[in-house]
Amino acid sequence: MNSTTLGKYRWGICALLFFATTINYVDRQVIGLLKDTLTKEFSWTEKDYSYIVTAFSAAYALGLLGFGRLIDKIGSKLGYTVSVAIWSISAMAHAAARSTFGFGAARSVLGVSEAGNFPAAIKTVAEWFPKKERALATGLFNSGANIAAIVGPPAVYWILTSYHWQTAFIWTGAIGFIWLIFWWMFYEVPAKQKRLSKEEYAFIHSDNEEVKDVEEKPQSVKWGKLFTVRQTWAFVFGKLLTDPVWWFFLFWLPTYLTSTYHLDMESTKGWPLVVVYSISSVGSIFGGWLSSYLIKKGWPVFKARKVSMLAFAIAVVPVVIVPHVNNLAVGLGLIGLATAAHQAWSATIFTTVSDMFPKKAVSSVVGIGGMAGSVGGSLFPLLVGVILDHYKTLNNISTGYGIILTVCGVAYLAAWLLMHAFAPRMEQVQLDEPITADDKKNAVYSN
Repeated sequence: MNSTTLGKYRWGICALLFFATTINYVDRQVIGLLKDTLTKEFSWTEKDYSYIVTAFSAAYALGLLGFGRLIDKIGSKLGYTVSVAIWSISAMAHAAARSTFGFGAARSVLGVSEAGNFPAAIKTVAEWFPKKERALATGLFNSGANIAAIVGPPAVYWILTSYHWQTAFIWTGAIGFIWLIFWWMFYEVPAKQKRLSKEEYAFIHSDNEEVKDVEEKPQSVKWGKLFTVRQTWAFVFGKLLTDPVWWFFLFWLPTYLTSTYHLDMESTKGWPLVVVYSISSVGSIFGGWLSSYLIKKGWPVFKARKVSMLAFAIAVVPVVIVPHVNNLAVGLGLIGLATAAHQAWSATIFTTVSDMFPKKAVSSVVGIGGMAGSVGGSLFPLLVGVILDHYKTLNNISTGYGIILTVCGVAYLAAWLLMHAFAPRMEQVQLDEPITADDKKNAVYSN
């Protein structure tokens, strides 16, 4: 079956996920880009800022649990809509904040609502792609996080210098409503999508272990059962130890570059960040491509994922020497390698959920693991704030960053070892919840 006969509608769906993820990260990174401006305006300490970051992270953790469950119940189309609408409103609401508490409140609502992005996106990929293409599709949409970091700094700093910091929050928040128009115009699950050819539909379900399209009727699995499965814990530890690293770069990298290399981020329009996240976008796509390529070459799915993730974990380690590098280009290159490896890791670890779990449980498991990552993301900023404030008083901020970057450098290897311990072969989970006669009666089959 050639690609012309097969059709490519599923890649249009992937494009929608890419733009949603881009908007998601643009909205969450604005406060990091404006940190120096807001610090001066509101007289924040590093601890004050860490509390705001923690408010987002803690709310994100709760939101992942809620949205993971909700999306498995009401489906990806409506679940994504609820998430994007609320996060767009809350992003714009930052413009009205007049205190640290006000920013914390706005960040909390943003965190809860933005948590819907990845459970919805991963579930959508599971619905629209066979296993051999899921890692690539995930890598492509996940690269939106990097594209946001590429286009975000120039746009936000231009808005800041041309207008005011409030305008930056309003304009970036409003973009989500434009995306919602296209989502409602073009998205349906495969069984309901009239634009989808029979050939592409058959390809999407070519390795489906479940009865066709029963899973496309919104279903859910009892959470208690998921917590008894070791594969769930593999994903939990994989996210718990690595998500905080990405959030550190997202929220502290502008300040790190300013304090270490004495850059003026406003005058440079954030070009050092553009360099770092341009490298990261390559990592995300490569990470999705690598395991898919190995599978097509005949590797078992679990081996392709595990070997790829080990390579990405090793690639993060050199970031530990960044505090000892005085050359800006070399420093940016090493940070870019670490963030690229993280994105490659992220694209692959998300795909392991759809490898190991039936589609009706994917959003719930992503939510549970994402919550664990957010818990780590809530605690790590507090540690970062304490360390940086302490070493600032000693006039030795580079030592503080050295400690933090060492933790970042070894986190992925620790996560890989724990994942391997809990799921050495990443076997398919059998949840033992048989399909009912009503499910079969209501299922839609494609001829």
